[in-house]
Order: sequence, then structure tokens, then C-alpha cells
Amino acid sequence: MDCEKNVFFRLIEHNEDFVLISKNPGVHFHKNDGFCGLCACIKNVIGCSKLYPLHRLDTMTSGLILFAKNRSSVKELADQFASQSIEKYYLAIGGNKPVKKQGRVIGTMVRSRRGGWKLMALVEYNRAITSFLSAGLGNGFRLYLCKPLTGKTHQIRVALKAIGAPVFGDPKYGKAVYDNGADRGYLHSYALKFSLKGKEFKFIDTPVCGKLFLSEEFKRTFEKFADPWNLL
Repeated sequence: MDCEKNVFFRLIEHNEDFVLISKNPGVHFHKNDGFCGLCACIKNVIGCSKLYPLHRLDTMTSGLILFAKNRSSVKELADQFASQSIEKYYLAIGGNKPVKKQGRVIGTMVRSRRGGWKLMALVEYNRAITSFLSAGLGNGFRLYLCKPLTGKTHQIRVALKAIGAPVFGDPKYGKAVYDNGADRGYLHSYALKFSLKGKEFKFIDTPVCGKLFLSEEFKRTFEKFADPWNLL
């Protein structure tokens, strides 16, 4: 399966307390170029008057995004995001020669001259920590399972660039590395684990867009990361 044109998201879970969707790559979170914005689009589709975004994804990134539907849920879930107690996992495809193949990427996020971010030697402010595992896909690529332990802008994209394996198709951090074209940015919000009103929720969303994500090499390698909760 590939992404259908003019389809912005897939509905994963919808109940009285939250909505979980899977965003397609290339879809803006905010209002942009005539698009009303992802939140407004979801409200229109499900017939909901109130919806509270709890986190965001970059335009190039696909996958799971969680929205609260009422004030009690938004407070409980927002507190978990703020304390980093919600578990988030991402899949990425990047270069096959990182400086290390697993472990943690730790540093300080600082603004670069071109409007992006870069990772510098660790100091006490704006610290970013990302745990990851990787496995070879062949053809010069690796599959990365990433778990951000902090919540910084572009954190995973910057972390993978810092180890010499930027996300394939990343127009900001990978353009200078890959001279071959990509049909999308290969970063996907893959798994989410949180609790609400005394109940634990766990969701996994396998990517459905992109030639590399749909390849047989990916399917074989992906089996190693099918249980992210017990890997990172």
C-alpha cells in the first residue's frame, strides 16, 4: 500500500478521551498553502468541536500523533509529555556507516547558521538525548529504531546527522549527503505508550508510504524491531 493523494491521515483510535492518527508524509501540522491544518482537518472528519494537540511531527515525518478530547485528558497526557514518561519510538532509514551502530546520542541543541539545529558538546541547557539501535538494509542504507528521551525540535534528525547517518530524503539535514533522489523523508513515528485514567495504552503503526519502507529488505529487517518496548 502507498499513500493516497489528498489523504492527510489515517484514524488509528478514537474514543471519548483521545484521538490517535497516523499522519502521511508531506502533510503540514499547521495551516499552510490553503490547507486548514491537521487539527482542523481531523475535527471535520470525526465531527469533534474540541481537540487538543499534545505533540507535533515535522512535515516530512509520518506516523502517530496523539490528541486529547477534553480538559481532564489533556492535563494528564500533557503532564506525561512534559515529564518524558510517555514512550515514543521512531523508525528512520539513513546511511549505512554511522560512527556507532547503537547506543545514545547526547549533546546540546544549538541553532545553525542556516536556520536548522546542530548538536554540540554537552552543556547544562537544551540537552538532547536519543537512544537508538540499527540494522543494515543493504544498498548503502540502515534501518534505525530511535527513542527520544528528551523532546527537542528536529531531535532525531539532528542526532542521526551527528553520527554520520542523516535521514534519507531529509531536505534540511540530509541534502548535502545524498545525491540520489528520495520519494519522501524516511522518518516515521512508529510506536507510542502512555497511560490515561489508570489504563495503559500501547500502539504500533507500520509505515505504509515510501518505496524503501515497502521494500522486501525493510520487511525482513523490520522484524528485529517489532517489539520496541523491550529493545530500548
